[in-house]
Amino acid sequence: MTAAFHSPSSRQTFIQRTLASFLTTLSLLGISVAWAESTLGDDAVKADSKTEKLKSLFDGKTLDGWDGDPKLWSVVDGVIHGQTTKENPAKGNTFLIWKGGEPKDFELRLSFRCSRENNSGIQYRSERVKEGVKNEWVVKGYQHEIRNNDEFPNVAGFIYGERLGRGRICLVGEKATATGPKKRNITEKLITQEEFKKLVKLDDWNDVVIVAKGRNIKHYFNGKLILDFTDTEKDARLGGVIALQLHGGVPMWAEFKDIKMKEL
Repeated sequence: MTAAFHSPSSRQTFIQRTLASFLTTLSLLGISVAWAESTLGDDAVKADSKTEKLKSLFDGKTLDGWDGDPKLWSVVDGVIHGQTTKENPAKGNTFLIWKGGEPKDFELRLSFRCSRENNSGIQYRSERVKEGVKNEWVVKGYQHEIRNNDEFPNVAGFIYGERLGRGRICLVGEKATATGPKKRNITEKLITQEEFKKLVKLDDWNDVVIVAKGRNIKHYFNGKLILDFTDTEKDARLGGVIALQLHGGVPMWAEFKDIKMKEL
């Protein structure tokens, strides 16, 4: 029997209810809802919305459990606030380092916003550097770039090799496999320039999910998969500290909140 619809809204409601019922059934069968949504016409591969077993890394009140330059980092209105000025500059790139461990395989979630001047980053699978540095809080490793920009390639989300001598390891929109320290084979386009412009929230909070398992890294931005990278056996970093960056040079600020993680 063909259903009769008295208005476009009633037809839309019927479709939504049918789809919801279908997704619920798939969920009961153990099939990923995110997979089903993408298969049913949504080209966005989405981050898993489940948040159970996530550990909070920031209490929303203090910097307990973190180590950074107290002249540059503070808690303001319940969020981590890092800022440099002409009068109070950073001596090179400096970081607020989480002291809770060196996770290997994990899912890290947080939200950020920052000024349009300069850039910031989220370090993971990194290590502290003590020699040949300008300040006490320096790390090297993978970095999820943080920027307040919507023009490729200088946007938030690409992997930068902080002090690794590898530059930009994988760009936003790429599904790629490394073939050397500075070479990669790009196999798929995950997001276009125009799609990213619609996705990013300039001058506002943006949500990040980083999933690291073995040599594979995935970056999700405001719910959508924007980067999928597999490193070489030789160059892959398989564990290390988590940290937040203030970049040296031009005065800037960056803020972070809702920092949570679970090990996989």
